[in-house]
Amino acid sequence: MAKMAPAQLYCVCRQPYDVHRFMIECDICKDWFHGSCVQVEEHHAADIDLYHCPNCQPIHGPSLMKKRNNWHRHDYTEVDDGTRPVQAGTAIFIQQLQDRSFPSADVVIVPMQGSHVTQHYLETEGFHYPIMVPDLDGLGLKLPPPSFSVRDVEQYVGGDKVVDVIDVARQADSKMKLGEFVKYYYQPARPKVLNLISLEFSDTKMADLVEVPEIARKLSWVENYWPDDSFFPKPFVQKYCLMGVKDSYTDFHIDFGGTSVWYHVLWGEKVFYLIKPTKANLALYESWSSSANQSEVFFGEKVDKCYKCVVKQGTTILLPTGWIHAVLTSQDCMAFGGNFLHNLNIGMQLRCYEMERRLKTPDLFKFPYFEAISWYVAKNLLETLKGERQGIHCIFEGYMSLCEVLKGHLGFFN
Repeated sequence: MAKMAPAQLYCVCRQPYDVHRFMIECDICKDWFHGSCVQVEEHHAADIDLYHCPNCQPIHGPSLMKKRNNWHRHDYTEVDDGTRPVQAGTAIFIQQLQDRSFPSADVVIVPMQGSHVTQHYLETEGFHYPIMVPDLDGLGLKLPPPSFSVRDVEQYVGGDKVVDVIDVARQADSKMKLGEFVKYYYQPARPKVLNLISLEFSDTKMADLVEVPEIARKLSWVENYWPDDSFFPKPFVQKYCLMGVKDSYTDFHIDFGGTSVWYHVLWGEKVFYLIKPTKANLALYESWSSSANQSEVFFGEKVDKCYKCVVKQGTTILLPTGWIHAVLTSQDCMAFGGNFLHNLNIGMQLRCYEMERRLKTPDLFKFPYFEAISWYVAKNLLETLKGERQGIHCIFEGYMSLCEVLKGHLGFFN
């Protein structure tokens, strides 16, 4: 029997290739190196023109960096001839965004006290417009004190946890260890704008410091319908910590699966740009999302109304299903938030889910096991339907909607 060839070894650590670790190739010796072994972060690699590894540096000198030619393009090495449009997230874009005028979100925001945001209220009045709550009273929301710092997050979560960060000027995702992000955050002069918005910490020690708003717990499909004996792992999307530095920007989007969102600014400030999920706006959004020049077109100008909403320290905002929004971090900020599916707008949730399918949204940016939770909810609604004989119209409509999406994509009823 022939022997298997030994795995090829790379890097100064002489280990086999690992698909889960970022690596960079030396332009001199052509060997590959783990970024963590040679102190090169993934986001930093994009700024290197020619990389020289530690073995080659003594002879060939340090790595050569790319030359900046503009402040308005994701590829800052493009020659600035004045003809290329400004792209989202760049320094020029942020400056222009702050200079734009927007109608106030006061006309669409529903101001409420936390104790009034109840399941009965939302089932009676509907949950179609954003709700803003000025303080924690009555929300059932538990959080660390405003003195809680980025270093404290590292203490509770662990500096070795790998997190996704966004290089805002390039609108590009990369991975780095939380400890490295904390070092970056506390630099006197940050070399670039990095935004951390997807740290879900339900599986860390920090989970005990945060209690989700009571309304989100009561409405959440996952909390109410996910069975303990499920074949699939329970989705964790209810506890996110967002740490953004000044001028971080997230372009217009709809939260995955059409989820609703709770969002609390612990310290700092966020600016939301809100667009109603009308049929016309959703069609425009889908067209914009699939366009080749998406980053060059400010979606807020394609719709009739884009509202500006400033969310200050200590404020909680609840965004309903389907609302299209962009977010600017106007000053260094820590926020907590979470996503939840619910019964109050099943049709819109499914519309957003179908849109994700048409746009071929990567699984990484979709609600985990959306089809599974829809099946569990449909099963529960059917059992409720069988047990009740009156007032079932709403339940029946929700059940049929869920059955249709499951029948079309999973074959459960075929």
